[in-house]
Amino acid sequence: MNKIVKYTLGHIGMLGLMVSATGCSDWLDPKPLSFFTPENTFNTYEGLKTSTDMLNRDVRYFDYYPTSGSADPCIISEYFFSEMGVNARTDASNAPVDLVRQITPSASLTGNATQINNYWTYLYKGIKDANTLYDRAQNVEMTEQQRGEIEALACFHRAFRYYRLVHQYGDVPFIVHEVTGPRYDFYTTKREAILRYLKEDLDRTAPYLSNNVYIGMVTQAAAYHLLTKINLALGEFEDAVESANKVIGDGVHHLMTERFGVNKNDDTKDVVWDLHQSDNKALPENKEVLYMVIDRYDAGSDMRSAAGLEIKRQLVPWYPASGQILTPDGKAAFVDNNEQKNPYLLQYGRGICTLRSTWYHQYSIWTLDDTDCRHKDGNWVHVKDLTYNNPALKGTSEWYGKNVRLYNDKDEQLIQDTIRCWSGWPHYKSNVADQKASWWRGGWADWYVFRLAETYLLRAEAYVWLDKPDLAVEDLNIVRRRAGARELTVNEVNISQVLDERARELFYEEPRKCELTRIAFLFAKTGKADEKGRTYSMEEFTTNNYFYNRIMDRTEFYNKDVKNAVGNSYTIAPYNVLWPIAEKAISTNVEGHINQTPGYAGSENNIEPMDIPNE
Repeated sequence: MNKIVKYTLGHIGMLGLMVSATGCSDWLDPKPLSFFTPENTFNTYEGLKTSTDMLNRDVRYFDYYPTSGSADPCIISEYFFSEMGVNARTDASNAPVDLVRQITPSASLTGNATQINNYWTYLYKGIKDANTLYDRAQNVEMTEQQRGEIEALACFHRAFRYYRLVHQYGDVPFIVHEVTGPRYDFYTTKREAILRYLKEDLDRTAPYLSNNVYIGMVTQAAAYHLLTKINLALGEFEDAVESANKVIGDGVHHLMTERFGVNKNDDTKDVVWDLHQSDNKALPENKEVLYMVIDRYDAGSDMRSAAGLEIKRQLVPWYPASGQILTPDGKAAFVDNNEQKNPYLLQYGRGICTLRSTWYHQYSIWTLDDTDCRHKDGNWVHVKDLTYNNPALKGTSEWYGKNVRLYNDKDEQLIQDTIRCWSGWPHYKSNVADQKASWWRGGWADWYVFRLAETYLLRAEAYVWLDKPDLAVEDLNIVRRRAGARELTVNEVNISQVLDERARELFYEEPRKCELTRIAFLFAKTGKADEKGRTYSMEEFTTNNYFYNRIMDRTEFYNKDVKNAVGNSYTIAPYNVLWPIAEKAISTNVEGHINQTPGYAGSENNIEPMDIPNE
């Protein structure tokens, strides 16, 4: 798969047409499509193929990279609604902390606080573009293979986005054809009907794709990987095993178990470190990547994201902030915004800790053993691992060079905001180089969307649902062996253990809320008991579900009336298993009827959703 990088966004003329689409309306854009120039672009196979690169680029924007008007990438909102993280920002008044009070259809769920409404906009924009490509391809003279390839790429991107929508919002409007003029007549389609359509699309078109593509483009393995997720969501577990087998056994991809890439001779590192370093992700020898997004600073301002990943900014605690961390004798621990006086800025970055890891993410999932290199010293870092390094302390304080402490000898707290300033983070994932001087945020770098490790975990999950723990444990242990972790036994295998392994392996890659919601749907659909013997039903899905119970079982925030530094309580409700649809999206659709997500204001007006797409 991994050819030398020659990312086809290099078609700069086409990119000029694409960029105008990045500013979208708040909803399904009730305006004629002005983004494409179909007469000039969609009349050849080459033009259609080039246009699919825009869809790859947009995957980068709607998940991992801060977009125009927002300092935070969308992916962190997926973690706010999970057992793995919470919002630690106290300088954003509408930061989603009190989810019961703050997450409503009328709230402005965009910008630095949360990306709920932005997800709706970005995902439907990509669906609109994919539909246009698919429909226009029907009138272009091509070979059967070429037509199949274009349809497969359009179907992949449409399915990729709808998979997210139905696990973010539930039942949503389902559109599968080009919209050529203003429309205000959309209706909601059932989640399961949407997933069924997507499954049939990928079953039919995936064979036309290839694994021999340029980095950043959709592989056949990525299509079968996505199909596996959809098969699982439908509860078709045998089919999920079959589609996962097509990835795992394709003869092209394999887990990276040996050292490779830059610094592979550094004995202080390991293969997990190698796998997640920016310079290694697109290497031809990296056979684990199924689909990734490309972002290169040296590609020029028209070819890169506005701010890079900024992953250090999002994950690393706010340790250097003035007055936040003091020595036991009451002096400033660190100097901010000066890398000569605070080398940690270069080493770890200057975090503001938007996404704060929970105890579950930092500690609980790592108690199975102490050999898992994904959590070893150096790969994971905690503020307590840092030493007081303010040059002003040298010669004036006995604490210079000693490890940071939370309390002094009188049990007085030395850190004002422990939510934001006292936590750990996976340094092996956040270690993204800064191309700009004095940036310290984590710069421009490629990022995984699908990796083979997840395919193994998806197949393991399918085996658990099929009551085949002997097969599930082998897939889990394949991933764990690479990390040097203790192998699990058959008796330890359940869905909770699968989710724990996903948390260990896929942090900041998987859309965590979507996966929790998908599994909550499956518990409700199958009636199987969870790890605590609780059962669920579709009739009570938004009042009693696995998503809510898992978060309340594990987080130390939502279940203990924790308040942040400005006094807002962390709360969550069972209906937060799905997000609300913005009031504007519903009210402007004057000739149709879009249902509100159950549990939120306006859902009392819902009608029976359709079983078919909107025509």
